[in-house]
Amino acid sequence: MVNAVILLQIERTRIRELAETLASYPEVSEVYSVAGKYDLVLVARVHANEDLADLVTGRMAALPGITHTETLIAFRAYSRRDLEGGFSIGG
Repeated sequence: MVNAVILLQIERTRIRELAETLASYPEVSEVYSVAGKYDLVLVARVHANEDLADLVTGRMAALPGITHTETLIAFRAYSRRDLEGGFSIGG
């Protein structure tokens, strides 16, 4: 499983439309509208790097209104649940 965080800059008039479109993709688990340099942050989970390439350079690149992306591929995932489990008594 490949986990990725994708940062997107979007044309202002298309932020909501693209957020809803991207959230409907099966490999996208979350889309956040954020303040700062980027407009949307997307969390994707795919089976292989090739699937991520298809998502970013294929399907997303074909969407009008995305002006820039930056893709961060996760090496490891640390969740609150995992961290709490490491400190539990008897765990």
